[in-house]
Amino acid sequence: MKSAVIVFPGSNCDRDVAVALEQVTGTRPAMVWHGESALPDGTGLIALPGGFSYGDYLRCGAIAARSPIVAAVVDAANRGMPVLGICNGFQVLTEIGLLPGALMRNGALNFVCRDVTLNVENDRSLFTNRYSSGERITIPVAHHDGNYFADDETLDRLEGEGQVAFRYTGNINGSARNIAGIVNEKGNVLGMMPHPERRIETAHGGDDGRRLFEGLLERVG
Repeated sequence: MKSAVIVFPGSNCDRDVAVALEQVTGTRPAMVWHGESALPDGTGLIALPGGFSYGDYLRCGAIAARSPIVAAVVDAANRGMPVLGICNGFQVLTEIGLLPGALMRNGALNFVCRDVTLNVENDRSLFTNRYSSGERITIPVAHHDGNYFADDETLDRLEGEGQVAFRYTGNINGSARNIAGIVNEKGNVLGMMPHPERRIETAHGGDDGRRLFEGLLERVG
C-alpha cells in the first residue's frame, strides 16, 4: 500500500508515522510537503502527523488547514481514501471540516504526556477492525490542546451513529464525554489524540498501536 505523510512547518511526528507505516506495510511512504498541490500517483492512505503546525499560531491546525495540499486531501477523503489524523493532525481534520467539533486547551491547562488507557468503542471502521469493541488498549498521549469539544447535538449524533472510535477510561484532558478519537460517517477518516505510531512494537512498551496500521493494510492494502 502506497501512503503519504503530509509535512507542515512545525510537524515533529512525521518521521515517527513514516517509520510505523514502513514497518507495517513494507513500503516507505512519500513525505509530501504542505506546499505541494497534488498527492503522489497511487496513494492509498494519507496520514496527517502530530506536532505544532505553524507553531500552533492563531489556533491549532488553523493555518495548516489553508495549505495548498489540503484541497487534495479533502478531495481524496471525499472519494473514500483513508485519512488518519493524529494529535495535531486531528486538529487539522476538524479545521478543514472532515471531522466535526474542535480541539481546545486541556481542562487543567497542562501539557499531558504519558501512557493512557483507551476503550475501543467501534471495531467496524477501517482503522479499528483489528480491535474488539469494549477492549482496553494502552497508547501514549502528548498534547496541550487535546480537549475534544462539540455541542450536545453533535455529540449525541456521534454517539448514536457509532462514530466514537476511542474513549479515555478516565478524565485525561477534560474532553467531552472522554472522547479520544472519532471517525467520519463513511468510516474512512479517523482523528485521534493518542499516538498509535509510538506503540507499534514491544520495544516501545507494547504494540497496541500496531493493530491500527495492520487493520488498514488488511482492508485497503
